[in-house]
Amino acid sequence: MNIFSDSPIDSVIDAVTIKAYLETEYRTYSATPCTLKVGIVCPVLAELHKTHAVTESAFITACNPFSTILHETDNVARHTKLEQLLTRRGFVFFEGIGKHPTGDWPGEPGFLVLGISLAAARVLARQLEQNAIIWNSIDAVPRLILLR
Repeated sequence: MNIFSDSPIDSVIDAVTIKAYLETEYRTYSATPCTLKVGIVCPVLAELHKTHAVTESAFITACNPFSTILHETDNVARHTKLEQLLTRRGFVFFEGIGKHPTGDWPGEPGFLVLGISLAAARVLARQLEQNAIIWNSIDAVPRLILLR
């Protein structure tokens, strides 16, 4: 199974950062919390998709654009704007956080957005100046989508 949508060879993102994305745990705080790990099926995610009658979702953050660590107040403002945008667009979404198991990088708040198409998730994340998103299709296996 391919855990990438796009080839990492064609990316401008360095291998260390890609490796970190692959190792990060993307925790969501829905009524039934779950942890998304790239390449590993998530039964709780499958159930969320079923409950909300969707076949796709994405974990998206607005924090630390292009992996440049911002001050916490800047990240909070970006996160709040993303929440407002998702609300205006009528998406069902759940708070979450992406955290690397080593804790070497600060956890990044984000959202698991249900029912967002891959194309729309890419556009949104690129507008937020993100390197990547976590994409989930009907099989509930999170995949790393590189955006640069």
